[in-house]
Amino acid sequence: MTDPRPALIDDWLRGTLGIVPDVIVPASADASFRRYFRISRGSETLIVMDAPPDKEDVEPFLHVARLLGTLGVHAPAVLARDAERGFLLLSDLGSRPYLDALKAGGDADELYADALEALLRMQSRGAAAAAELPPYDAALLHREMELFPEWFLARHLGLEVSPAERAMLSAAFDALAAAALAQPQVFVHRDYHSRNLMVYPGANPGVIDFQDAVRGALTYDLVSLLKDCYIRLPREYVVEWVEVHRRCLLEAGVEHGMDAAAFLRAFDLMGLQRHIKVLGIFARLWYRDGKIGYIRDLPLVLDYVREALRDEPALAELAAFIEQRVLPGFDAAQARALVSA
Repeated sequence: MTDPRPALIDDWLRGTLGIVPDVIVPASADASFRRYFRISRGSETLIVMDAPPDKEDVEPFLHVARLLGTLGVHAPAVLARDAERGFLLLSDLGSRPYLDALKAGGDADELYADALEALLRMQSRGAAAAAELPPYDAALLHREMELFPEWFLARHLGLEVSPAERAMLSAAFDALAAAALAQPQVFVHRDYHSRNLMVYPGANPGVIDFQDAVRGALTYDLVSLLKDCYIRLPREYVVEWVEVHRRCLLEAGVEHGMDAAAFLRAFDLMGLQRHIKVLGIFARLWYRDGKIGYIRDLPLVLDYVREALRDEPALAELAAFIEQRVLPGFDAAQARALVSA
């Protein structure tokens, strides 16, 4: 079936905006139904977001883009919009995400320092902005974690969970949600990681894919950044940056009441919630949406879960479940998925 959207984009650019592009090429796609196209006109490049209105709503993007602008975060400028057809014309933050730069041997200290400085601005200046965002409440935290038994355990592994195991998972989810809600609630990007941070000289990083922002736990974006689902940082490096950020928060007036050990534990528990969710999301992206690439990242995400559980005796039953029930079938499930792709 022919995709009608590129022709609609071309009509919008030429007929409505009077922009005649020299070239229009795919720029990227993400885990949703949004797509991005880069248009070139002489030496100028711009980005068109294509968000089919029957599947995506551009209003959250517009809302959060405005909020980020007030916080001094380098997000794309919205140059034109057609919300009815699901098109936005955006400034171009470049084509080099942090992930590419890091894999090519870029200066990790400089990149992460810049990313943490931008995160600090969101968290220390963002109280009023966060008040305009939906809460990252217990209901949402639980909905996310429920993707794990539905899509990762049942669909990916083919694992049948017993009533006792289901009760154990529910209790673990309750504990993780409570830990997140016990933290100070701040502006949360929600996907603040190496694929959504762009290398942009002079205004680094460029921040994208922020439309799902919420008011939530202080360590959530820090976990997204330092326990990235697409690239692993050495644990000692992570611990060092966590402590740097903890101190910077206090210096910026963000009172969190946690010493170094308590803050690191809160960070690791938040990571456990996030990575349990991500195991379900990545599986769903393949089995429901046909996006196979994320399956290849499951081993790293599962490693994060196992590592966090080793240091959390209160969740020993969940740790045993992962080791005894999940791990034995994981490699075979990976092979089945990748062969069928």
